[in-house]
Amino acid sequence: MPHTPVPPGKRSFAKILRRDMTEAEGRLWEELRGRRLNGLKFRRQVPVGSYVADFLCADAMLIVEVDGSQHADSMHDRQRAVALKELGFRVLRFWNDEVLREMNAVCDTIIAYTHDKSLEPWR
Repeated sequence: MPHTPVPPGKRSFAKILRRDMTEAEGRLWEELRGRRLNGLKFRRQVPVGSYVADFLCADAMLIVEVDGSQHADSMHDRQRAVALKELGFRVLRFWNDEVLREMNAVCDTIIAYTHDKSLEPWR
């Protein structure tokens, strides 16, 4: 993972986010933690440059975001995705309800993206 400086306060903000995960983030973390998903190492609420990634698989340079409806058509999220892509990451996004209702499909998609670095996220 490329080294990017973390702005002051971002680490403490990430710590708060780890403590206060949404229901969907918590359920997905149960699938990702401890290399439970296909042996892949994920970290949660990780500072990356000026941002905090929900879940990060450094080996695959993949960030997984779990979003609520407030993120629909968000200019901030588009700018964030561009900045993270410039750092070499792909950003895979799922809606909260996808994670809560279709966990197997979400996990299968994550596995596919970690194994095939040519896949590009659709959102």
